[in-house]
Amino acid sequence: MWEKIVEIWLSGGWVMIPLAILAMLIYSLGISLLCYLRKGNMKLGRESDWIVWIQDPSKAKGRAGDIIRYTQDGVAASGQVTNRFSEVRLDLLDGIDRRIIFLNTLVASAPLMGLLGTVIGMLGTFAAISLGGGTDTVELVSGGISEALITTQTGLFIALPGVFLILRIRQRKNAIEAALARIESLSLTSLKLD
Repeated sequence: MWEKIVEIWLSGGWVMIPLAILAMLIYSLGISLLCYLRKGNMKLGRESDWIVWIQDPSKAKGRAGDIIRYTQDGVAASGQVTNRFSEVRLDLLDGIDRRIIFLNTLVASAPLMGLLGTVIGMLGTFAAISLGGGTDTVELVSGGISEALITTQTGLFIALPGVFLILRIRQRKNAIEAALARIESLSLTSLKLD
């Protein structure tokens, strides 16, 4: 079985090497970013806890507690709270946005890399056709078509799961943004500042 997989992989030509590297980059970056958003430092707790923590920041725990303490420490006006929440958003989410953009670029390049393999395979096919008839020509034509199809398929095979990975990462990032907005709203209404 492994011999057949290696044979198919090798029939895709040299473009399969950058495709493999691209796949490793996409999935390692995407999975590490998703893990960071799910298990890393981004757990913000529940809304019922936030209300208690806003009332008494000394009880606050975890990342949400740090945010609540930072946004309330020494503030006298609601504008200061809003500014501090803007700082928190920038600190937490700006790096994530940059990584999402980079990941989008990598995912978008996978089908293009497959298309490059398609073009190279078709050039090989046309070169073989120009040689004329014979057994060698048939093998060269079939090899070129095989290379063209395998690289296209591999590029799409890499990109499609990458798109769903990005959607999941964005969904988690949006949930964090919504939680921050809710904590800010609760803080502004509970603190009753000017």
